[in-house]
Amino acid sequence: MAAALPGTLASCAGDTSSSALVVGGLPVTCNLTLPVACVARAKATGGQGLGFEFSKYSGWPEIKESLMAGRIQAAYMLAPLVMDLADKKIPVKIVSLGHRSGAVIMVRSDSPYQKFRQLAGKRIAIPSRFAVDFLFLRKMLQQEGMTPADVEIVEMPPPDMPAALYANAVDAYCTGEPFGAAAQRAGYARPLRMTRDEWRNYICCVLTVREELIETNRPLVQDLVNYVLGAGRWLDAQQANREKAVAIAAGRDYFNQDPNIIRFVMENPTDRVTYGDLRMIRSEFEDLMQLSIEAGTIKHPIAYETYMDESFARAAQPVSINI
Repeated sequence: MAAALPGTLASCAGDTSSSALVVGGLPVTCNLTLPVACVARAKATGGQGLGFEFSKYSGWPEIKESLMAGRIQAAYMLAPLVMDLADKKIPVKIVSLGHRSGAVIMVRSDSPYQKFRQLAGKRIAIPSRFAVDFLFLRKMLQQEGMTPADVEIVEMPPPDMPAALYANAVDAYCTGEPFGAAAQRAGYARPLRMTRDEWRNYICCVLTVREELIETNRPLVQDLVNYVLGAGRWLDAQQANREKAVAIAAGRDYFNQDPNIIRFVMENPTDRVTYGDLRMIRSEFEDLMQLSIEAGTIKHPIAYETYMDESFARAAQPVSINI
């Protein structure tokens, strides 16, 4: 996933007043269930009552700071980052997944690289050493009996990665969508590895809420989880739904991106990012934590209950999305 994205911090989808629960997110396809949930909730209620508002952020550090300070009560966040915040006594809990898969390792179309081991000694860009994409890269290195020392790793904002690959400033890059799709659609890059093939239970973005919201308005948190899960099922139910989601996400109120690039992610292949299976499985989170510990981004094991509240997922009744 992207550690930074272009543009300034901005609130989207209308007036984020007291009539809405503001939920922070990035304009990336791993966060696509959020715009769908916002639009579906508004349509179902006719704009009456407390709705959800998408607030677009330029990067994970900005979302983290807003969530820590209580400026927003909910956000899509990197799972290891939530673990670390909760361990540091920041009152946040994961209440739902947001997606599955969605990261890629891209190389130039005209490059000779067919096997991952051929990247030995090559320059590979990642968004951040704290990003889950870095864990994906480490996983692929380990699979080949390699270590991060066998390649040259550089940190780079994901929006700069396609141009850097085009200019041969890097030999490969590892990031979340749509930054892989942007270069692939332009014709000069191809995926060398995709999480859809290598790490089917990949977890990156998770729906996170502050504990005071749980304490003061459990029904609202449950409603949000129900809509997110409903959006996930709806997105994976048929391609026509994904086309509607492309139109929503591309709009100025949400991602404000070229719809053709978002559509490319949704179609090439159709399970490049998936949303239907948003079960929270303890062993998967513990595996992710172990990978983070090995990478040095989490310093010690953190108890599952410290960062997780499964009660909303257990009580969930996914909403039937009608858009």
